[in-house]
Amino acid sequence: MTERLNDRHCIRIEKGSTPLTAAAARTLLAQVHSDWSIAAGNDSIHREFRFRNFHETMAFVNALAWIAHREDHHPDLEVGYNRCAVQYSTHAAAGLTENDFICAAKIDALLPQAD
Repeated sequence: MTERLNDRHCIRIEKGSTPLTAAAARTLLAQVHSDWSIAAGNDSIHREFRFRNFHETMAFVNALAWIAHREDHHPDLEVGYNRCAVQYSTHAAAGLTENDFICAAKIDALLPQAD
């Protein structure tokens, strides 16, 4: 049985590492929430989260920050009153790696699934 992304941990990516192919990225994308999308250049994944208020938004951001710290893999965030846009990319590989999808899966686990 294959280990779920949510159960895996990020590994150190050396500068100049090869990013995922578009096909490999699509395979991993199928393992995270359907609201995640791959950028046109296959260099990042993105999802926007919506909340009822600022308190819920900041609670989510703090939980996400803990995951980023524990995995040593940090997203770009855009935070507003009731929303948080999350973008992952592996700068050392100049594109996507499995680390991006591992963190996406861990963030997905923070919220109940609506699908």
